[in-house]
Amino acid sequence: MDAFYFGFSSRLVQIQKPKHTNVVFLKTHKTASSTMQNLFFRFAERHNLTVALPVESCRRRFCYPKSFSPDFVHPHTIPANIIASHMRFSKKELQRLMPNDTIYITILREPSSMFDSAFNFYLNKCATFKRVPNQSLEAFLADPWRYYRPDERNSMFAHNHLVFDLGKDKDHPATDAAYVQDLLAEVEQTFSLVMITDYFDESLVVLRHLLSWDLEDILYFKLNMRKESSKKKLTPVLVSKIRAWNYLDGQLYDYFNASLWRQIAVLGRALVAKEVQELQRAQERLMSSCFKGQYRLSTHDEIRDQMHRPRYSKGKSEIIGYDLPLNYSHGLSIQEKERCYKLVTPGIHYGWLLLQSQLLRHQQGH
Repeated sequence: MDAFYFGFSSRLVQIQKPKHTNVVFLKTHKTASSTMQNLFFRFAERHNLTVALPVESCRRRFCYPKSFSPDFVHPHTIPANIIASHMRFSKKELQRLMPNDTIYITILREPSSMFDSAFNFYLNKCATFKRVPNQSLEAFLADPWRYYRPDERNSMFAHNHLVFDLGKDKDHPATDAAYVQDLLAEVEQTFSLVMITDYFDESLVVLRHLLSWDLEDILYFKLNMRKESSKKKLTPVLVSKIRAWNYLDGQLYDYFNASLWRQIAVLGRALVAKEVQELQRAQERLMSSCFKGQYRLSTHDEIRDQMHRPRYSKGKSEIIGYDLPLNYSHGLSIQEKERCYKLVTPGIHYGWLLLQSQLLRHQQGH
């Protein structure tokens, strides 16, 4: 078993191999990828690494839904170690930007729950969803082609969204078995780890071993969450219809869910289960340290610090975040205070903070 750092104030245990620091994380939509982005941003700051960030004209994403190009990267965030903002994947273009030893990672979510989340979140951003009477998921799934326009702006949110983010054809006929097999083979060849949202902690343990990281590097607070009242329980009929409509996404998910569990078996299920328990105990200690027993999830307007407010949803989903108590820094070191602050900072704001610090570092270097 690799050495493992189990606490916050206990002595550091030497990792057998140096930490791998050159990583591309393909941030897919509605898959807990915002939580992963925060994890990679914090890792980069702790280890004085450079994060590739979008130019201002691309806003928070690398000009998504255009295919990624190094031209979309802010020149003062190059050469980069880590990239973790939304993009439409292009390995060829990323290889022009990233070091040769870069490890590629992404994350997938069970398609029915992901599609339900996307439908509610993008209701007023995606014209396909706008057309649906009464904003009804059931009405859309009864006849998707009645509302869907493949070439329309933001149509990718309505059909095989994962496949689109991976740079492939979201509208390719599901009957083409050869295309599906080629797609799975290419993704498997490109990505050393495809995480699964539904087994998030297990995925993080595999990630830790893959990159030779320690416990501190995989700690997280969940970000960009939907309020429970905005979620609905999907019937088996709806699940079946969503999977049929997003057939390619379903094939991806099923294949790489099985792939994750093969990787877990190689590490040892008992070992992974033990490390998941240690991770969860460490999360509880961290939550207690940061929130002083006053933990609660809050809506946008309830959060005092604007840097901790999640983005507004223009759909039916209300996104919640964290409101740190006024005394959260009491008894904490400067480093612990900063960690609590950054753990609850959404990517929309954290990316801006990172850009400012990296611009300052660039100026000082020149």
